[in-house]
Amino acid sequence: MSTKFRTDEVFGISNEILFPSYVDRGNLDSEIQRLLARKTHIALRGESKCGKSWFRKKNIPQAIVVQCRFGKYINDIYTDALSQLGIRLILEKTVGTSIKGSIEAETSIGAKLLAKIGLTASIEAGRETGRTEQNFGRDINDLRYIAEILVASGKRLVIEDFHYLSMQERKKFAYDMKALWDYGCFIVIVGVWTQQNMITYLNPDLTGRIIEMSIYWSPEDLREVINNGSSPTVLNIHILPNIQDLFVENCFGNVGILQQLILLFLDENNFYETMEAKIVFNNQETYEAAAKKYANQLNALYQQFAKDVSSGIRKRKDSTGIYAHSMAVIVEADDKKLIDGLGLDEIFQITHSRENRIQKNNLRTILTKLEELQVDEDGRGLVIAYNESTDEISAVDRQLLFYRKYLTGNWPWQYLIQEAGEVRE
Repeated sequence: MSTKFRTDEVFGISNEILFPSYVDRGNLDSEIQRLLARKTHIALRGESKCGKSWFRKKNIPQAIVVQCRFGKYINDIYTDALSQLGIRLILEKTVGTSIKGSIEAETSIGAKLLAKIGLTASIEAGRETGRTEQNFGRDINDLRYIAEILVASGKRLVIEDFHYLSMQERKKFAYDMKALWDYGCFIVIVGVWTQQNMITYLNPDLTGRIIEMSIYWSPEDLREVINNGSSPTVLNIHILPNIQDLFVENCFGNVGILQQLILLFLDENNFYETMEAKIVFNNQETYEAAAKKYANQLNALYQQFAKDVSSGIRKRKDSTGIYAHSMAVIVEADDKKLIDGLGLDEIFQITHSRENRIQKNNLRTILTKLEELQVDEDGRGLVIAYNESTDEISAVDRQLLFYRKYLTGNWPWQYLIQEAGEVRE
């Protein structure tokens, strides 16, 4: 056999594309290439670890990528994007698409870009130090300047984790997107949301100006991932259908979970690289061992999630225990509801039956605060999210569903309910 692969070069969660197991599900690769050639914005939606980043890296390799964080503002997006082009953006005031501020070239590339759109800007490097000695900026008063710079760069602006922006900021940016479209600047939005055509919901004027693509995995797509990596030219293994069924059933339609499960499964079978002779795997016990090991790896993550949310709960003097009751209902909900969206009405119906002092308006208010209780100091870490436009809770991170399937202990909010004496027999 001419080429040997390590198992971690084929399966597992990776920041780089693992091409031996990469699958173009539903011919999305060719579809997005067609759309990138058209005058349209693109929105990519799908849950955490569903392969959005691999998909983007493969199809838009030279993008200007801006990562959103909880608490980030639209101005931060523009500042980040231009800084990657060697241009400093100093904003003083923004009202709608009217911008007051200045832009300065920080590198020779930035200066060339500004000159390309007719803005006078130059920098001179010192002969000995190479430091910038002169930097001439230009006032701007319109989003058009930013759009023209992005277009002149020849790179597509990609905004990842769009769901971390507040609903207010998302709506503002949806209106900016209309202006950017008018200026011929077409961008790609990547994020997690359950509502179809969420961006046009935020700004109906974007109808016909943006196309949404859903990154989802069918059972057939997931089996193709397994078979691609198992092929004779890659790992040269055969995972029997009954074991494949376990992978597909327990990854909850999420390719990231599938990838990691397979890698751990192969580890449990002491298989680490391509062998000359094909090896057949049919041991369900090693699958169960791998699944438990995976859940154990996730334990710190979700216990921290539980601790963070519980800490927020404990800081609030709430005699009804509304946070504790709502989290109990959410975590106890069935998989399909947490995937498709668990409605406010259902959460209220159950929490109110357990504590009749809980009111729907108060419940809606605390659900909007759950996200800020989860995120870390870098503004990341959402596990569950509340969609204010649809009044639904969904599992942004499908690993939660896998983890709770193997959970043996209790969640902190269960103790809170018990401590307050609020559990009703």
